[in-house]
Amino acid sequence: MAAARPGIAAAEWRSWTWQMQHRIRSAADLGHWIEPGEDERAAIEALATRFRFVITPYYASLMDPRDPACPIRRQVVPRLAELGDPLGLADPLDEVAHSPVKNVVRVYRDRIAFCVNNECALYCRYCLRKRMVGEPEWAMKQRELETALAWIRANPEIRDVLLTGGDPLVFSDDKLAWLLGELRAIPHVELIRLGTRLPVTLPFRVTDALCALLERQHPIWVNTHFNHPRELTAEAAEAVDKLTRAGCPVGNQSVLLAGINDDVETMRRLCEGLVRMRVRPYYCYQAQLLEGTAHFRVPIERGVELFHALRGRTSGFAIPLYVLDTPYGKVPLTYDYLRGREGDDVLVESFDGRIWREPNPL
Repeated sequence: MAAARPGIAAAEWRSWTWQMQHRIRSAADLGHWIEPGEDERAAIEALATRFRFVITPYYASLMDPRDPACPIRRQVVPRLAELGDPLGLADPLDEVAHSPVKNVVRVYRDRIAFCVNNECALYCRYCLRKRMVGEPEWAMKQRELETALAWIRANPEIRDVLLTGGDPLVFSDDKLAWLLGELRAIPHVELIRLGTRLPVTLPFRVTDALCALLERQHPIWVNTHFNHPRELTAEAAEAVDKLTRAGCPVGNQSVLLAGINDDVETMRRLCEGLVRMRVRPYYCYQAQLLEGTAHFRVPIERGVELFHALRGRTSGFAIPLYVLDTPYGKVPLTYDYLRGREGDDVLVESFDGRIWREPNPL
């Protein structure tokens, strides 16, 4: 369970609006929660105008205050390593080129990512959209949201809309209800998904009122983003339980991050912990060729080995699909268990390396 700092009333601590209003935005604020190292302090100053840092008090309470290698701390506190990434790109998925109108990203024929805002509860250092998060020019005004909705209405092949950002749950209940209502009124929109990290970074946002709102607009699916077992708190489990009881299937999309979850035991504990919370491990993304993130990226071959090692050692549905997102869509990065054909037999490899010959005449 996350611990509130002494002097903070329980009602305040569990208020999502209080958490948003008291987010950590400076080295001085951060010093109330951890002991920032020299590298962290220098990075906060050096990156102040490039990719600012914002952290909820709740998420800060999960950090080890004395360990700079803490997997929670490393996800959100700046490091000087962010300044050294010659291969990093601002928009590695070429999302701007895939946007028919502002903040609508269309890669597939039948579905879109709709970046409804550019604000999150906190800023992850490896954020795919760090070019836009917190930057005024990427904010969505009401008329821009309406322009995007008009585009969806005019394209009847769009059946699946992912609301992302930023984070759609940063919206007030009223604004979210309006947006969901507008989408649900479009006959060809069959499915609405919410891509949100708030169950992880600010679980108190999942209120009874929010769940009642979502329940009125089904089918609503939720994909969230846990990266480490330490994030699987009692508060996060409570938020997920509310969502599932409101009829929202919950999946998880993590990112493979060097030094955070790139070992078999950590990934196993994460995935099994998610399943215990009734969260389906869905995708684990290869970290993108994104500016300032070279220190997070894992060699793809090592990622393939990691997920191969999980096969046969935990429940099959607890193993997410390891994928690389590209400008052409998501590509599975899978171990090849199919070893070929010999006559009427197909050769396959079991999880522990044994070969099975399956009769399968052409």
